[in-house]
Amino acid sequence: MSAANPVGNAGPHSGEGAAVHRPRRLSTETKAAFKTTEFFVYIAAVVAVLIASMVVGDDKGHADYFRADKAWLYIVILTVGYMISRGLAKSGSRDPYDN
Repeated sequence: MSAANPVGNAGPHSGEGAAVHRPRRLSTETKAAFKTTEFFVYIAAVVAVLIASMVVGDDKGHADYFRADKAWLYIVILTVGYMISRGLAKSGSRDPYDN
């Protein structure tokens, strides 16, 4: 009786006590998100939007032109842009493993 060897290793293939040989993975999909420059740019942009929203106020008889709801809308837009940039980065680049 012959059994198919799915990994293509030479030698007999028995189900009992045989070590499972899997191909060694030599790369990850991409770098971790916190190791990228776009992560730090995203964090800086979110902080800048929050600070700008806090600083722009309704003093001296002027209306508040940069209210909290507009600031949070910009943060959501930044988040969507960041998620799209991470998706594009993960779409095919490789980061090799180091032994």
